[in-house]
Amino acid sequence: MLIRENLRLTANARIDDREENKTDGELILSAYERWGEDCVQHLIGDFAFAIWDNRSQRLFCARDHLGVKPFFYTYVDGKFNYSTSLNDLRPGVSNTLNEIAVGDYLLFGVNQNNSTTIFKDIQRLPPGHTLTVANNEIKIRSYWKPALPPELRYRNSHSYVERFLELLSRAVRNRLRTDRVAISMSGGLDSTSLAAIASEHADVAGFAVVYDDLIPDEERRYSELAARHLGIRVTHLNADRYSLFDGKMDQAEPFLVSVLTGQFNELLRLCAEFSPVALTGYDGDALMHEPRQSMRTRIRRMLRKTDSIPEWIDEGFARRTNLRERWEMFWARREDDNKRPAAMRALNSKIWTSLFEGYDSGATGLDLDVRHPFLDVRLVEYLLAIPTEPWCVNKHILRRAMSDKLPAAVLNRPKTGLMGDPALQLVRRASVRWLDSFEVSPQLRAFVNLNRRRPVAEEKTSDALWASLRVFALNYWLTNSQPIGDSKWNVNLKPLNR
Repeated sequence: MLIRENLRLTANARIDDREENKTDGELILSAYERWGEDCVQHLIGDFAFAIWDNRSQRLFCARDHLGVKPFFYTYVDGKFNYSTSLNDLRPGVSNTLNEIAVGDYLLFGVNQNNSTTIFKDIQRLPPGHTLTVANNEIKIRSYWKPALPPELRYRNSHSYVERFLELLSRAVRNRLRTDRVAISMSGGLDSTSLAAIASEHADVAGFAVVYDDLIPDEERRYSELAARHLGIRVTHLNADRYSLFDGKMDQAEPFLVSVLTGQFNELLRLCAEFSPVALTGYDGDALMHEPRQSMRTRIRRMLRKTDSIPEWIDEGFARRTNLRERWEMFWARREDDNKRPAAMRALNSKIWTSLFEGYDSGATGLDLDVRHPFLDVRLVEYLLAIPTEPWCVNKHILRRAMSDKLPAAVLNRPKTGLMGDPALQLVRRASVRWLDSFEVSPQLRAFVNLNRRRPVAEEKTSDALWASLRVFALNYWLTNSQPIGDSKWNVNLKPLNR
């Protein structure tokens, strides 16, 4: 906590391009003193903070543009509390679940409302939003959202690449603040590019998840090529040895990562052993790889029909929460008629909030701050502004920028995803009867009719398999999720009268 005259700040923040003689907290308070609530328009970085202004008897809170830092709050019995950890708020509220969030999890794998959580009494401040508590009122407003800026054009191609490399290098440097940094490094272009830039400023080690047997995978080969070229070490985590739902699963909310949680937790643990800072390559794919689509492809996608909701969803639950309507609305969404449909779709995806919160040290229990340079807001806005072709097709701009920093094999590697679904292969190769016969939480029966759920091994597609696995994951979470400890970060600043 930082106190300055009539202001009191509580923050989990990293403010970029700050003056070296000021801490992150001091910079936030200085911005607030100068611009008031508009201070968020002048802050770049990852942050969640609250400022109690004793002069105006007002609490002002904010969350960064893309929601890297978590922010949860409650308003119960006329009192407002907040925290960067959802579990810290649980002892003070009921265990009543938000049924719409449960339905979203079962259907889509993630809550489709960034302002709510799995608990009815615990709310989430959405990314790019501020919250003000004053005069017995809570007001929430958006200060930033992904949008296509006016197109930016330079006279020559060199200027596009030069400006891009300047922004990416700054994004990496701003996220270091250490002489040792771990990188979640596959053999792809995004994470190896970050390694190349970071290695110019710090001691770098890469950590890569690889499959040697379960699915076709070339990450070991390409990550070794990149590491050898850069002169850095790389540690390979063989994911073949992990089973479904392997490892620690005490998450604040149910989330897809729980299915392959063992390798996720181990990767972060290895990173934390090397450095308190880790970098990821999220989401270079979306920002720099806009697929070319023919008119025929667009029409086919628009006319695509989807199956109905899973037959194992309880009928009464579906009616109470309008699940069928939510399902139809989700699949009826059309790509915006703009130059960057894939990028905008990714930036507006609801999955980022849960993903970032899963990486947060409050969730992992590790002394590790995971940072994402490609999601620097300045870089995001630049990539949305430049012409799509050729720069944001097949990562052309990144390949140009890295032409003298990475080996040719990595630079010229075609863009490919995982060549198979690890979860599907695990189901086919191993005995998974335990995923069908488990002790059922009484709460689960309010959402799922288990008599209509097929055995996991009979699911033929990845989508159907993952939907079925979410039933097990939700049951595990319902059985094991308990209020924990006392709040460390939440502060009851001022009672509110209803």
